Amino acid sequence: MLPLRENAKRNRSTWIQYCPFCLADDEAPYFRRQWRLASRVSCFVHGCGLRDRCPACRGGIAAFDQTELIPQHFCARCGFDLCRAPKATVKAAARRLERAIDDICRVEVAKGSPPINGLVSRLLRAPVAADVTSAKTLTNLSTSARIRCFESLAAKPDDWLAADKDATIAHRRRLILAAGGHDRLIARFTDLLEKHQDSLRPKRSSPPGTDLPVLLTAYARIMTGTRHFVRWSEIVSARISAYDPNQDLTLRPG
Repeated sequence: MLPLRENAKRNRSTWIQYCPFCLADDEAPYFRRQWRLASRVSCFVHGCGLRDRCPACRGGIAAFDQTELIPQHFCARCGFDLCRAPKATVKAAARRLERAIDDICRVEVAKGSPPINGLVSRLLRAPVAADVTSAKTLTNLSTSARIRCFESLAAKPDDWLAADKDATIAHRRRLILAAGGHDRLIARFTDLLEKHQDSLRPKRSSPPGTDLPVLLTAYARIMTGTRHFVRWSEIVSARISAYDPNQDLTLRPG
């Protein structure tokens, strides 16, 4: 969780982040609980970067510090409407990493995995793994600094997060990281199952004796009778020689 701070330097974290598009979409704008997570740097709905500053006065977001009863999406210091804040960008690779981290945490919390404490410690030390010099703890970085941190980590090997004494846990983490999230991992697994099931289904083969020339010869006998068989066999032979599989082949007597 981000620390509860009323005032912070520009390169330090504040109390909460926000997505201006989510606030604009709300009938009654409100701050989401997940926006307080230090591991969250983008909006999963709109794909944009989160913000932790008012773009007008550059002050941190402190909805709890309002002196008047006004909607939360107005800056407590200058009154700027945060719904009008410009879009912040995050590289796709960083958003994939962020999604994977969120899914890894949810899976390990749900399974009650003992290594979850070690995982949290690694996330907190992410700036060290990313060679970010402004802070050593993720919760101390501003949102823009954490975005740069995640973009740097996305270009590095995943050992800083995936490695674990339990080979099963490490393998699961690497699978989720490689897929870019748990949902994408499930989608890949579903595709593999469908392909495997298709390979097990018996392939339809043509019944014996369905050679095209044989069928045409039999058709000629039925249509013309024995007396004209020789003539029709010549027609059939000519048709076979000129057969184009992309055209309809129809025999007409006479």
